[in-house]
Amino acid sequence: MPFALIKGRFTHRLAGLLVLTLIAPWSSADSTELLTRDERLALDLSEYRVTDPDASYFDVEARMELLHETDNAILLQEIDERALGLSCQQLLNQEPLTTRGAIPGYYPNPEEWELASEPLFAFEDSVSALAGAFVASGDSFYGECLVRYLHRWAEAKALTTFVFDSNDPQAWFASESMLFAAAMAYSIVRPYIDGMEEERKAIEQWMHGLALQHSAFPGQPEESCCNNHFYRRALYASMIGVLVEDDELFRFGVSAIYSALHDMTEAGALPLEVGRGRRATHYQNYALNYLITNMQIIHRQGYDIFDLAYRGNTIHDGVNFLFEILDDPAALGDYAPLEQYTGFLKDPQYFTWMDIYLSHFDHPRVSDFVRRVRPLYNRSAGGFITLYFMDPEAQEHVFLDEERRRSDAFRGLGE
Repeated sequence: MPFALIKGRFTHRLAGLLVLTLIAPWSSADSTELLTRDERLALDLSEYRVTDPDASYFDVEARMELLHETDNAILLQEIDERALGLSCQQLLNQEPLTTRGAIPGYYPNPEEWELASEPLFAFEDSVSALAGAFVASGDSFYGECLVRYLHRWAEAKALTTFVFDSNDPQAWFASESMLFAAAMAYSIVRPYIDGMEEERKAIEQWMHGLALQHSAFPGQPEESCCNNHFYRRALYASMIGVLVEDDELFRFGVSAIYSALHDMTEAGALPLEVGRGRRATHYQNYALNYLITNMQIIHRQGYDIFDLAYRGNTIHDGVNFLFEILDDPAALGDYAPLEQYTGFLKDPQYFTWMDIYLSHFDHPRVSDFVRRVRPLYNRSAGGFITLYFMDPEAQEHVFLDEERRRSDAFRGLGE
């Protein structure tokens, strides 16, 4: 059943908040309406402001100290692999992307999409790798290289032609992840870089301008105005807003959390995600990846965003609903077919939110799932998340629990 749309549009410096009234085809007992224009405009987020522009999405100094002392096998392997680093000169030889180019849609042309996206992926992998090498080694060389690398892109005015085209939005989509990849990696190293003031100033002006330019396009009413692409725009808005101390940009990032919780059904479903047919389960999880990572950035500014309950909904409802539909797709009701696509379960990049979430809450289902897919890496949405967030005792606790269960079962056989 298609969404019933009642269109409403307004202008905003950080638009991204194209407002619609959408009535989801959920059961009558669990129906929800997406945020209306008046409701969206009435949101008072003035309490949210940047409090610490040097706060990355995790406590870098504390994590580096912990990694220096850890004996966790997974983390030690991550440290060894990341600390090898990359050739700075080789990275600086990459040509910044200064022309928009054409990127085909993923689902119609996955092979063509991947080929066209390779230079974009190389950028995201490069910035994430340099930040990871800095954390793993403590060597400022990698932080300085990241600044030099990003400065080269800033001087070339890279990505500035990646504007919104309603007939061909894929390049606009792709630039979302490049923005938050750069911002999150840069946030890790910036406080530890001595000098290089001119380079840092140019980088921050470049990222700020790109964030304002990109978010000024709200997306298509049926898709990217309010779904996971909105959450992706919010992720770079929050991080860049912190870096440049732009409270309005930061609040744009915060608004996505309120929007998602407002739109969430009583069961915990995100209507615009679970309305994606056979990929309903995939997109419920995909949205959580950006929402929870964004919440971590907001949390680092001193806000109890993970405990936020809005219209009676919390992010925990969304997490619990994901596992409900993983266990039994029938929980999707009439919203999506039972034959759900499960290929995403084999790709760890989609589950980086789990180590972030577990750094705040105990959740047996999340813990049980994530131990099977660690270490977690997402080239754009935070990089080496297991390295940055995993509890060093997490896997050990799991192994001890398993040994205890096997021992109990063995003893039971002899009784």
